[in-house]
Amino acid sequence: MAVSAVTGRGVSIALACRAFQISESCYRYERKLSDENAEIAEWLVKLTNNRRTWGFGLCYLYLRNVKGSDWNITRQGIAQQCTRGT
Repeated sequence: MAVSAVTGRGVSIALACRAFQISESCYRYERKLSDENAEIAEWLVKLTNNRRTWGFGLCYLYLRNVKGSDWNITRQGIAQQCTRGT
């Protein structure tokens, strides 16, 4: 909403952030997706296509224990990417 106020109404970033009670660093934040995230998402999509009864947790355990992957389950966006099919 702050972005639309700045772009659509010409309000300054500082004023928009105060109005919506967010910090300017929050306003400017952009999530950076690494190549590793895309690779993990690709693996999870492949696994769920091949093993339809497996959920995210079982796929995670398979990748971690069988394939030796050391990524953290709490990584942001990976599960959402897989459920959307992107």
